[in-house]
Amino acid sequence: MFNPQPSSSNQLKDITERLNNNFDIGIIAFLFNKSKFFIISFFVITFSLAFLYLRYSQPIYEAKAVLQIADSRKTDAILKLAGSESQENVLAEAIEQVRSREFLRRVVEKLDISVNYYSEGTFKNNELYHSSPYLLKINPKTLINYGGKIYVELNNDLTKGVLKFGTRTEKFQLNSWLKLEEFDVNIFINPALVEEHVKILLKSNKAFYFTVSNVEDVTASLQGKLNVKLMNDMAKTIGVKVQDVNATKATDITNAIIEEYLNYDVERKSESSEKILKFIDVQLSTVYNDLKATENELQKFKKEKNFNDKDIILSSELMRYSSIEDQMMKVEMEEKIINEIQANIAKNKGIDIYELISLISGTEYENMIKEITHAIQKLLLDKETLLFAVTVNSQNIKQIDYQLETQRKLLIESLDAVRLKYKTKYKNLLEKSADFKNKLNQNPDDEVEFSRLSRLYSISEKYYTLLLEKKTEFAISKAGNVSKNIILERAQGFGAKVSPSKKNSLLIAFLVSLFLSLGLVFIRYIFHDKIYTLHDITKYSKGEVSLLGIIPRYPNNIPVSQLIVDRNPKAVISEAFRTIRTNLGFIDNTPGPKIISITSTISGEGKTFVAINIAGILAFTGKKVVIIDLDMRKPKIHKGFGVNNHIGMSTILTGVNSVDECFNDSPMENLKFITAGPSPPNPSELILDKKLDEVIDYLKTMFDFVVIDNAPIGLVTDGISTIQRANYPIYVFRAGYSKKMFTQILDKLKNESNIKDLAVVLNDVDISRKIYSYNYGYGYGYGYGGGYGGGYYSDDSDKKKKKKNKN
Repeated sequence: MFNPQPSSSNQLKDITERLNNNFDIGIIAFLFNKSKFFIISFFVITFSLAFLYLRYSQPIYEAKAVLQIADSRKTDAILKLAGSESQENVLAEAIEQVRSREFLRRVVEKLDISVNYYSEGTFKNNELYHSSPYLLKINPKTLINYGGKIYVELNNDLTKGVLKFGTRTEKFQLNSWLKLEEFDVNIFINPALVEEHVKILLKSNKAFYFTVSNVEDVTASLQGKLNVKLMNDMAKTIGVKVQDVNATKATDITNAIIEEYLNYDVERKSESSEKILKFIDVQLSTVYNDLKATENELQKFKKEKNFNDKDIILSSELMRYSSIEDQMMKVEMEEKIINEIQANIAKNKGIDIYELISLISGTEYENMIKEITHAIQKLLLDKETLLFAVTVNSQNIKQIDYQLETQRKLLIESLDAVRLKYKTKYKNLLEKSADFKNKLNQNPDDEVEFSRLSRLYSISEKYYTLLLEKKTEFAISKAGNVSKNIILERAQGFGAKVSPSKKNSLLIAFLVSLFLSLGLVFIRYIFHDKIYTLHDITKYSKGEVSLLGIIPRYPNNIPVSQLIVDRNPKAVISEAFRTIRTNLGFIDNTPGPKIISITSTISGEGKTFVAINIAGILAFTGKKVVIIDLDMRKPKIHKGFGVNNHIGMSTILTGVNSVDECFNDSPMENLKFITAGPSPPNPSELILDKKLDEVIDYLKTMFDFVVIDNAPIGLVTDGISTIQRANYPIYVFRAGYSKKMFTQILDKLKNESNIKDLAVVLNDVDISRKIYSYNYGYGYGYGYGGGYGGGYYSDDSDKKKKKKNKN
């Protein structure tokens, strides 16, 4: 027995060889044709999924705007004020500012998009931005469930309704506050919609609900939807794009971002002037109170002492004394400012540069520390800009902090030097004041007091006037902080739909279907182990094998192997058997009776069908033919001719019956057959017995051809002896059924069993698969020439079939 089952190593070797060799186009084409149901299914399923995706997925819209960054501080340049910003890296700074969470939080709070309104559908929900039948004001509390659905049901009169969230139900009146432990809410009808429209909306939608989101969550979500990029470096333009499921909302957010950036830019650039103005206002209030108090004291003194300005003529000593007192007061005030600055630096370990600028304005030492304050201010602005792009712990920020600390130390040292200078100056003035005061002791006290009050009033008035001047200057600076950025393009209309893309969806569906189809065919190609053509037999068989031809697939179903060549002598299948009959002459054309021994690898390959019809086609030529069934384990000849199997080869070989007693007549005149007979317990011994040779020799005296239907040689070895003796040993394969490794048995029969003229017939070939016949059109007489290349149709069914194939 030859084992037809392949080992795993042989299978792996076969797959490897198939991948290493060139791809067989014919097999690939055939596998495509064989897999067409799955391929069509792949395309139908993927395109159906694409359609459902396009139909029910939430569309995404994109709105875009263009902003030109071209800022300058012309006002500060005119006034030569401290605090003017650098123009370095303006575009990068602008992009990072727009992307920053702090800035986007302002946009979210301005638009109030933390509350979203929805209508609930069967497959998807729609956001009702500006088109909700109701609107609300809400004050969230700590117990609120952010992001949870809160359903709203309104009555037909539009006067009240019900809130449903979780397992709770709360009734409410429209235009009235409903106070709950989670939130306080006031629901009212959308004023942009008429009442009839609201009622239509309520009837046409399944349900309405709203969600409340945390501002931080909305800001983070907006960051993910926002795309800011540089468009043109030369033109200093940046593009702002926002994607959202609602087209109008995307447009509004985009426009709000660019408008808020202009406001934010002005506010940020006005921050210096704003802080200085706040400090000046505080100082003005204090100085004004001092000035008012001094004025009241002076008026009271004049009234009590009956003084008149014309009556007072101060001596030169008094005037000089007053001048010294003025200088002392000014030195004392400036020293006081220095003490205040030093105390602030020591207490806070830092410098409020804007407050420092306002404090030193107009002082004598302003120019002495001006360089240091400008350096500190520049470092602070650089740090503020960097914080939009990097973290506090980054190396750049640490480097700026180090430079700030160095400048702080220089400032403290400079202030100490100035303070020491003022102390010395004050001491000298105090000594001069004491000298003049001794000289004036003989003068009346009233004149001295009047001089003191007048001097205090004059100094306060002068300081008050100075503060007013500074306030005016910085107010002008603040007014000059108008953003020079220009909105070149606003978001218009409803934005552009970017997802889902019909083109991309269909393309992806096509590619997925194509890849699945190619993958299926590739896998089938790898594991393809069936024989379909004579080329497969010659390719996988190592020895030289004679190829008798092919038997096309019979169009009608045949329940058992039977004689069909006599029914339609001109049909394609009859012509195929005629070609095989012709090709037999090329194997052995010597005169005398011949033995045709037919076998296959396993049951089901059609050896009995081939045996019966080869015998029939030979009988057409007038030759006497007999068929004997030696497949005693699974006999089929009697079924093909519709007779019983009571007697046959088993009874002949056991001596129960003679050969002549077991002959059966067929529908053809020159064709007889002997069935297998009852299945014996020892079929192999019977077939190997010399009695079989005697029977065959006897039959050769009576018939021109003895056709032997053997058992499958891949399962049992009963037929080897008859194959070795046969003039025409025939091995049958069945297309699409026999495996490629069955061809190895051909090599063993030729090499080990010494069967020289072994020929092959390929049965059940589907010749209608024209695409598979690419490079495989061998014809029915492959291997012996003169084969049949067309086919005739004698009955109406064959003609219809041919016409159908042509169409």
